[in-house]
Amino acid sequence: MPIHLECLSHTPLHGYFDPAPDVVAEVGRVQAAARRRVQAFDPELIVVFAPDHFNGFFYEVMPPFCIGAAASAIGDFESLAGTLPVPESLARELAESVMAAEIDVSLSYRMQVDHGCADALEALTGGLDRYPVIPIFINSVAPPMATLRRARLLGDAAGRFLSRTDKRVLVVGSGGISHEPPVPELIGATKEVAERLIAGRNPSAESRAARQARTVAAAKAFTVGDSHLHPLNPEWDRAFLMCLAAGELTAVDGMTNDAITRDGGKSAHEIRTWVAAFAALAAYGPYRASLDYYRAIPEWIAGFATMHAVPSNALAAAA
Repeated sequence: MPIHLECLSHTPLHGYFDPAPDVVAEVGRVQAAARRRVQAFDPELIVVFAPDHFNGFFYEVMPPFCIGAAASAIGDFESLAGTLPVPESLARELAESVMAAEIDVSLSYRMQVDHGCADALEALTGGLDRYPVIPIFINSVAPPMATLRRARLLGDAAGRFLSRTDKRVLVVGSGGISHEPPVPELIGATKEVAERLIAGRNPSAESRAARQARTVAAAKAFTVGDSHLHPLNPEWDRAFLMCLAAGELTAVDGMTNDAITRDGGKSAHEIRTWVAAFAALAAYGPYRASLDYYRAIPEWIAGFATMHAVPSNALAAAA
């Protein structure tokens, strides 16, 4: 059955610390175009590959991958909050199929997603509950992390399952390219920070506000060049995006975690979500992809991009 792909960067800083108005408008136009594509496709199911930023997943139990059979969005950084309309039985069947393909994945009946998932749904659909949605978490900030090859194989296994359904599926990858916002690390952390990384679910409003203030302050320092954070790397970003566009997905298998951190920054590991989404699409067969937007946006500490893709046979049928 039909499949459509949208991959896009997200930022929690939109509205808190923005680039010039023309850049904000530019991003808005690109996202509006993506939303129109989604509306025209009219999906019967959305599968979102998304990271988390120590809001829903913690070192108490940190799986490399997790499928949500029930999920809610927490509303951090004023992102949308509420229950996601997850088709429970289908999510469970997806998990069973992925496990049968020998990809170890967890299943959650109380998944919490943050802006990494919610922002993509809002940008593409205008809400959290416009369509049935299955969130798939990919650990992208908490070492040790699965390799890009495993993320690719996860997407491939999910795509093969989805191709056997009778649904129009929108597959989404939500994540930054090169970027390194101030996400804390467990190694060397103070006792207080370590506890938050291990078991920090449902923080107080004051704690969340303080965390958001630290992120905004870091973005302001980064923009004026007064920061230790990894610089954005547009050349690396574009090379990765062109690899996806060319359909050369196995080429990412050789990208080590150390190399990703070195070249793109500690949060560039979110490219796993793009790899998994494209692998799910590729499970349907050859595809045609379009790089719709790219800009390095220091105010948002992100290489910011948007791509969409469809199976080649869908284009031929439409011709």
